[in-house]
Amino acid sequence: MKLGKGRPRLTEDPIGKSIMSLMLPMTIGMLAIMSYSIVDTYFIGQIGTMELAAISFTFPVAFIVGAISMGLGIGTSSVASRLFGSNELDQIQRITTHAAILALMVGTCVLILGLNTIEPVFRLLGADDTTLPLIERYMSIYYFGSFFLIVPMIGNSVLRASGDAKTPSYLMTAGALLNVVLDPILIFGWGPIPAMNLEGAAYATVFANALAGSVSFGVIYFRDHLIRWKNEDLHLIFDSWRRIMHVGIPSMASSLVAPLTTAFITWQVAQFGQEAVAGFGIASRVEGMSLMALMALGAAVTPFAGQNYGAKLYGRVMGGMRFAYRWSMIYGMILAVIFFFASSHIGQLFTDNPVAIATASMHLGLVPWSYGFLGMSMISVSAFNAVGKPTPGMLISMSRTIGVYAPLAFLLAYLLELRGVFLAAFSANIIAGLIGYFWFRYAMKPYFAVESETESAQA
Repeated sequence: MKLGKGRPRLTEDPIGKSIMSLMLPMTIGMLAIMSYSIVDTYFIGQIGTMELAAISFTFPVAFIVGAISMGLGIGTSSVASRLFGSNELDQIQRITTHAAILALMVGTCVLILGLNTIEPVFRLLGADDTTLPLIERYMSIYYFGSFFLIVPMIGNSVLRASGDAKTPSYLMTAGALLNVVLDPILIFGWGPIPAMNLEGAAYATVFANALAGSVSFGVIYFRDHLIRWKNEDLHLIFDSWRRIMHVGIPSMASSLVAPLTTAFITWQVAQFGQEAVAGFGIASRVEGMSLMALMALGAAVTPFAGQNYGAKLYGRVMGGMRFAYRWSMIYGMILAVIFFFASSHIGQLFTDNPVAIATASMHLGLVPWSYGFLGMSMISVSAFNAVGKPTPGMLISMSRTIGVYAPLAFLLAYLLELRGVFLAAFSANIIAGLIGYFWFRYAMKPYFAVESETESAQA
């Protein structure tokens, strides 16, 4: 790719078309990534309920690794999209190269730290002597795959910031397809390949991530020439890291709060039995799959808002937000209706344990009615990150998780038992969505005045 050539005109094309051209490929790619855990859950469920419970305990940790990866990616995308919008294209290669170096360092730290903290971390999550040995067998392999998840995020983020959402989507889909093929082969065995059970699922994930990550790096290095090694850039590496982490650290913090809250909720659910944890794990994975479109919408807002903000087209920024908010509410309502009627059957696809099935049904029958508002909060957080104002986005996320979800779940679990935990999630989503909607509108008001003055001066 020649920088500045052939990229979608996010500052010129119709708003809806621009956002959807980014969102649709992102949805496919994110669904492909989420299929990793869905497929793993399905095949591991065939082994046994305890193995399924063990995998459910790993969900918060997988979210933490993802949050670190996304924090670096969002910080890079925020800087790059604003550079594209203001036509400072010569800086893209420097930012990409320095971001890739940072990702290599962070990925190595996550790998080393993860391997040395498996037992204490999962003890804190509520794993007992039955599930902990299974978790250790899985995670001791899984962490090597997480390394390959962090590094390619940088290149994919820059491609999306330029408007190219298709290439990252293709790469993520290819990795997911490889995981689907490898899972049954390595878990149950095939021909000369022995059955590896739980370890087989972990190996499948590592191999798939390694291949997708290698190809991703090849694309940004050989095809698009987004990596450059110039001695004169070295003295600017800390400037690049500062600009990336200005958005990346608050984004990472807000992203990390979600899995940490999920870890607390998993502990809460564990008070009702390991089978309930298995059911909660099923519902969480199905929820994650169904929310991919809203996550992709939020991700699409980042390059759109970033480029238009960099070009000082503030009216287009707000037009894109209105489009995204409406889309989120409509999609959320559709999901709520579907899950209301299908919730009692979904758990049966993964397990025959009645407690696990009832738990999954309870969650999916209630929480989806708040998904539209959850989408609004995601969109607001992404927009704040895009315009280089990450603190409000972090506070919106924390208001949902730390401010409402965790304390309310603790209280309602005591009053209403397991149903109270899910009612807390429902309430937190609605509150965060409303906060995000009104806060971003308020934050953008001064820029409308600047835009109006500029237009008047030009006239």
